[in-house]
Amino acid sequence: MKFLIKTVALSALITVGVINQSIAAEVELTEEGFAKYVVTLKAEAIEKGFSEDLVNDSFSQVTFHKRAVKADRSQPENVETLDTYLPKRVPKWKVDKARALYKEHQVLLNQIGEKYQVQPRFIVALWGLETNFGKFTGGYNVISALSTLAYEGRRETFFKKQLMAALTILDEGHISSKDMKGSWAGAMGQNQFMPTSFLGYAVDGDGDGKKDIWQNQADVFSSMANYLQKEGWSDELTWGRQVKLPKNFDYSLAIPKNTGSRKNWLKAWSKTERTLSQWQALGVRRTDGTNLPNVDIKAALVFPDDKNGRVYLAYDNYKSLMHWNLSYYFVSSVGHLSDRIKFPPIQ
Repeated sequence: MKFLIKTVALSALITVGVINQSIAAEVELTEEGFAKYVVTLKAEAIEKGFSEDLVNDSFSQVTFHKRAVKADRSQPENVETLDTYLPKRVPKWKVDKARALYKEHQVLLNQIGEKYQVQPRFIVALWGLETNFGKFTGGYNVISALSTLAYEGRRETFFKKQLMAALTILDEGHISSKDMKGSWAGAMGQNQFMPTSFLGYAVDGDGDGKKDIWQNQADVFSSMANYLQKEGWSDELTWGRQVKLPKNFDYSLAIPKNTGSRKNWLKAWSKTERTLSQWQALGVRRTDGTNLPNVDIKAALVFPDDKNGRVYLAYDNYKSLMHWNLSYYFVSSVGHLSDRIKFPPIQ
């Protein structure tokens, strides 16, 4: 069976550092070619020190996922605005469910929040937005998905790295190969960690010797909190606030919408961040027109859409969320859901 791939709007799919832009405009992939490629992957894994038994078991049910390749090549263009996106991502039923689950897991969440110095409402918000509170974690065999996308070739280096990380997870005994399920891109568990993120951030939350982000709630929540803490989170800050600007505002004071990479985005942040009192002096106000909080913290100005859309002052925690997912829309949805969990207070 053959599967024909056509390169469409490649520029819209470029991820800095992982996309090979020299790929041909049309690549023919076959199941026979995939089978041969898997042989080379297995040999490479064994060469890297993985046991033959582990490698054979991990690849025993590997298959070529045409749908994963199609999904990777056909990611939808962004035609939303934040005003249309947020109601879909944070509808009332999700807010109600988030608040109910926050209350249900409050004891565990408070313990984890105190340990990692991360407000539990952000853990629940991430959980809800990544997998609908663990309901939609993906049904792809992770080894198959990663092998397929490595074979496809457009981001071979990246997906081979993820594949070797997945083998490390299996070698450490956190999950069996048949139960290691995830998205078409290999994101795993209730918090949708890529394998390298698992190795960097996943923790054993209940001390049973395994890091189970698929079924163990303590591990899921602890791993999310550990991620945020390692990326600079402060529980003394929130994520940001929507503001309004004065007429004739100098828009060069904001972070450009498209910086091209996380590194450039952080550079832009460093160049543009100011104290709240400085933003106040520049005429920035709360959405109701009142003064900004009189506290000694810094913030940067971001426009998820353009100067006619919503405007936010983003605090340092915003950077941690942007490390999780470099998307203004995603971070805005996490922030808004976390705010809806906090207000009104849960009784």
